[in-house]
Amino acid sequence: MSDKWLPVSAALAAMQSQITPLTATESVDLAVALDRVLAAPVYAPINVPGFDNSAMDGYAVRAAEANTGEPLQVVGSAYAGHPFDGELPLASCVRIMTGAQMPVGADAVIMQEQVERTDASIVCQANMQTGDNVRLRGSDIHQDAMLLTAGQRLTATHVGLLASIGIAKVEVIRKVKVALFSNGDELVQPGEALPSSSHLYDSNRFVLSAMLQRLAVEVIDLGHIADDPAALEAVFQQAMRSADVVISSAGVSVGDADFTKDVMAKLGHIEFWKIAMKPGKPFAFGQLGSSWFCGLPGNPVAAVVTMDQIVQPMLRQLAGEQAPASTNYSAEAACTIKKRPGRTDFQRGFFEQKDGKLLVRPIGSQSSAVLTSVARANCFIVLEQDRDTVGAGETVTIQPFDALLT
Repeated sequence: MSDKWLPVSAALAAMQSQITPLTATESVDLAVALDRVLAAPVYAPINVPGFDNSAMDGYAVRAAEANTGEPLQVVGSAYAGHPFDGELPLASCVRIMTGAQMPVGADAVIMQEQVERTDASIVCQANMQTGDNVRLRGSDIHQDAMLLTAGQRLTATHVGLLASIGIAKVEVIRKVKVALFSNGDELVQPGEALPSSSHLYDSNRFVLSAMLQRLAVEVIDLGHIADDPAALEAVFQQAMRSADVVISSAGVSVGDADFTKDVMAKLGHIEFWKIAMKPGKPFAFGQLGSSWFCGLPGNPVAAVVTMDQIVQPMLRQLAGEQAPASTNYSAEAACTIKKRPGRTDFQRGFFEQKDGKLLVRPIGSQSSAVLTSVARANCFIVLEQDRDTVGAGETVTIQPFDALLT
């Protein structure tokens, strides 16, 4: 274990080089597949649409006949699920509704607003071309086309897409099991009275658990553990038997009561425990038997930032997800942003569009103990490790909050 402060990119690379994605899979109903990671590509078993159909309410016609100006006799109707029976006769049309199957012989649909209607016929008032207002068979999805790839995390639209091709179950990677606990004698659980002014509520475990739920992992909540080596060892033993990843909050700094490193040295090993980032320097990464360990800082904002920036990519990789890179934008600093060289700074900011420019400013206190700065922000202002104070008008990189924080 090195005492050297690792750059953020080096820390991520070190973790990435060691993590092997899970391979165990399970078949789940589409109704509970949201946010799960696909274990295999999905191919379309059918065409969508499965037949030529009308894109709007109107009349199914032969385009050549519609352009003659001669009346076309209305010989029937077609509704979604109730097609016209038979072939369209010459000099005729069929009243058709959106989504209804095109009659045999018809090659276009004229909008109802573009016809002059009598009791038994229509006269078209617009020039038509073959294919107008018709959705062709397979125009959305071709049978046997690959729709989704292995490693994709299923979104709501993916679920709808799978339903549209009749798929009721999907093969996904099993959920990553994450054991989570907070550590510290000063912590009190929400709903209980604070014994003294030196105590504070355990917010970390709740915000971290909420963030983990957005990743669709199986959270094993081990509660709050006191500053006691024996208690810590017992919870670590329990966690490493049941989880793929063990996440603790606090206990990885250099205080006299920070016992996590000592227990880790006994049960496993720590790969690194200092990252050149602010907030979040005291972050530990290592291994407990077959489980991975992430020791997050005790300050709430630092815990949130390291979960988002460091732990999230690791969990996505472990889940087998082919995760896209973070979405970053360039913005103009709307004010001076204080910064010292030496660490990559993830300041909490608020960005907005003004006068055709993307402007951003830090929001609230930038203390690592103040969660309101995260609650009121909508992005991180990512300031490079060697960068100094930023002047108003300078260009900075912003990273809008992702689903873990919104």
